[in-house]
Amino acid sequence: MPIPKRIPFTKEMKQTYTVLIPMMLPIHFELLKNVFNHEGYHMVLLTSDGPNIVQEGLKYVHNDTCYPALLVIGQFIDALNSGKYDLDRTALIITQTGGGCRASNYIHLLRKALRKAGYGDIPVISLNPSGLEKNPGFKLTLPLIRKLLACLVYGDALMLLQNQVKPYEVNPGESQALVDRWVKTLSHQISAGEGKSLKELKANVEAIVKDFSEVLVNRTPKVKVGVVGEIYIKYSRLGNNNLEAFLASQDCEVNVPGLMGFMLFKCDNRLEDIKLYGGSKAKYTVVNFLMNYLLKTEQVLIDAVKPYPQFTPPGSYLHVKELVKGVIGYGNKMGEGWLLTGEMLELIESGYPNIVCTQPFGCLPNHICGKGMIRKIKSLHEDANIVPIDYDPSATKVNQENRIKLMLSVAKEELQERLKGSAQEKPAAAPQKKEPAAAR
Repeated sequence: MPIPKRIPFTKEMKQTYTVLIPMMLPIHFELLKNVFNHEGYHMVLLTSDGPNIVQEGLKYVHNDTCYPALLVIGQFIDALNSGKYDLDRTALIITQTGGGCRASNYIHLLRKALRKAGYGDIPVISLNPSGLEKNPGFKLTLPLIRKLLACLVYGDALMLLQNQVKPYEVNPGESQALVDRWVKTLSHQISAGEGKSLKELKANVEAIVKDFSEVLVNRTPKVKVGVVGEIYIKYSRLGNNNLEAFLASQDCEVNVPGLMGFMLFKCDNRLEDIKLYGGSKAKYTVVNFLMNYLLKTEQVLIDAVKPYPQFTPPGSYLHVKELVKGVIGYGNKMGEGWLLTGEMLELIESGYPNIVCTQPFGCLPNHICGKGMIRKIKSLHEDANIVPIDYDPSATKVNQENRIKLMLSVAKEELQERLKGSAQEKPAAAPQKKEPAAAR
């Protein structure tokens, strides 16, 4: 049977079509959506969740397929079934990495599912920087790329600071109000062609950190938990059953490494491939330029956070890469690859030894570079307290949360021991000298 011809997204469609975006990172994607809309698109970020999305995915995607693909496709089809959109003027957009992971095939799985669901005429836009698929009505120009990269820095900054302030805020909702205000401000700036140079990034990020430092907090001791894993399950509330909210309900401070590290990892891999296997010198020059630019933007965030001792700055990509030397090889680069191991090591070093490693059931890169490295990490760090959690259609939320609670029970015991030890180490107050009788 011949493969149906792909329906391109045309220039005319850009003017009249609504483009649906699957949800992964609420802060980052809200900024990205606003930038695209200012560029003349009409994009809508899908926020739907619930068991019906899983069921829609299972109807059109084999249950052995990667769980993130099932969820993304289920969310798209659920939106198309909702009646909210004109199906004759609706398109979908999805990232396409081009790597060895099944994520490269999501777009083909999505098109197949759309045909089975009766939506075969809906265009699917591939968001990729490699020219894997091209659409006349969707182009990543250099000015647009600079705006999108700025959104990544701002998204990482807001996510990092909110996670370190929200658990301690005296007035609940204050940190979320700050996030909402800054998303609005930054969206206006970037749409106006501002806020994307290194100088402007520095000024904005420093202002963001200052604003969060002024939120009234009560820093009572809490268990500090890091979250790592497959990129979609790690960040998506739909994918990880709202893991961050659950950890907050258990009185934890959460640290989720930002998206910039993953972007640097992908650039770095392209450079290594060209070094090892050959390739275009022009491509190497372009990717190397992008890599250096990303390193500079990453440093903007690190430098802005460092002067504030109440905040923990993110580790630099080059430092994370150094941490995995002798632990796992740089050739492990499918999916999140060695970066997943590196993020766990960096979290432990930063004071977050309790880690939830989120992984779709059957995700080979995660099982090797995440679950498979736990024993090695524990041999290097005795305080490492790591629990791998599988996510798939048959995994129950109760079972996942119970496993996390077991990890947290150990973490809470260790926290109490540290607090007890700190109290004992405090010097006793010096006894007051009694005045001689003659002086009274």
